[in-house]
Amino acid sequence: MPSTLAVLLVLGEFLCGRELELREMLSKPAIWVRPSFMIPKGRPATIGCRGAGGAMEYQLHFEGGLSALERPKSRPVMNWVKFPIPAMTSHTAGQYRCSYRSGELWSELSDPLELVVTGLYDTPTLSVEPRSEVTSGENVTFRCQLATATSTFFLLKGGQSSRPQLRYGNLWAEFHLGPVTPAHRGTYRCFGSYNNHAWSFPSKPVKLLVKGDAGDTTFAPTEHTSSDYWDSYELTTGTQSQKDHFLWNHTVQNLIRLGLAVLVLVALMGLLLEDWLHRRKSGKRAHWVSRRRCGRRLRAQRALET
Repeated sequence: MPSTLAVLLVLGEFLCGRELELREMLSKPAIWVRPSFMIPKGRPATIGCRGAGGAMEYQLHFEGGLSALERPKSRPVMNWVKFPIPAMTSHTAGQYRCSYRSGELWSELSDPLELVVTGLYDTPTLSVEPRSEVTSGENVTFRCQLATATSTFFLLKGGQSSRPQLRYGNLWAEFHLGPVTPAHRGTYRCFGSYNNHAWSFPSKPVKLLVKGDAGDTTFAPTEHTSSDYWDSYELTTGTQSQKDHFLWNHTVQNLIRLGLAVLVLVALMGLLLEDWLHRRKSGKRAHWVSRRRCGRRLRAQRALET
């Protein structure tokens, strides 16, 4: 039945195209870590992954390979899961991504999350030149020095929005800032490292104070920072505003799945109807041929009798 084969081929191509569209419509998951992206050696951490509403399963990928599987505890209320790290080491530090499954489809991977283990090497020394109290518009230089040779140095400013600055050097490295503004004021620490995910102990904090205007003789207060360098810090690639988008996508996916089910049912009914019509037509033809043969036999017998 050539027509049946053609219908099946068209239906298969259509379903494959729909599956690709569904995969593209699954929102990219969000990934974050608590209490911080910097975790002291031996301390615990928790990685979170959030997907669309109705996500059935989550995967955690570490350095390009599958690391763990997790299911939401109470679907469909929770649309995120936790992946605990009992004790941070150099073997658990690195790049993480996550994905989730909705129905039979897996989402794309999240943006990368970089986790750093600290406390593996000696403690560096951090200093600032020309002084720690400067006027807006001046230039300052932070110098990070480590007694043992290393390859990389990081400078980190305290605060929720801080990102580490990187410099290369064997025993020391300089970080130039300027012209400084009141936005540069805060508490700084530095680290030495042999790679991007294994850092030394933190240096002692150095507080930079910056005047607002040249005529102002008082120093603006520094931002509130914790005395602990592993403050609570959330590194996330998504926000709560994504929730409505996730739910909308999930509704659209259900509608598309329902439409696909209807199309499959219609196609099957069409195939059954075509097969029934073919059988009926074949039966009528066979009946007509049989009656014609019987008529010929009767006429032949009558001719012999006469």
